[in-house]
Amino acid sequence: MLSKAQKKKLIEKAVAILPNSYAPYSKYAVGAAVLTANGKIYQGVNIENAAYPSSICAERSAIFNAVSDGERQLVGLAVATRNAGSPCGACRQVMREFGGKDLPVLIVNEQGELVEETNLLELLPRSFGPEDLLS
Repeated sequence: MLSKAQKKKLIEKAVAILPNSYAPYSKYAVGAAVLTANGKIYQGVNIENAAYPSSICAERSAIFNAVSDGERQLVGLAVATRNAGSPCGACRQVMREFGGKDLPVLIVNEQGELVEETNLLELLPRSFGPEDLLS
């Protein structure tokens, strides 16, 4: 469970990174911030490409930043968009890999207003994770 201070910081970081989004095609900026078990916060933005499949979402960008720095366990994620859009399916699966079923997810608008507080179990029911490969 995230503390009030952790939630506030995650939301601030997700909103603060929004201007760095590269979304010339969709015009839909997304900022994300993830908190790791080590207490570090990593940010990411969506980065579009003229070859659409080569784009990356903000949530995965933030997670991959954390993983690239050696982090393997997420304890919270915030995502900010103009209309508080929910993470896509690909992002949900990557969140599951590094955050587990109970990962808290904060969905906010570009003003930083918390629109929905949920968790990955609600966003990705009956998910497939690393432990499923062991059985």
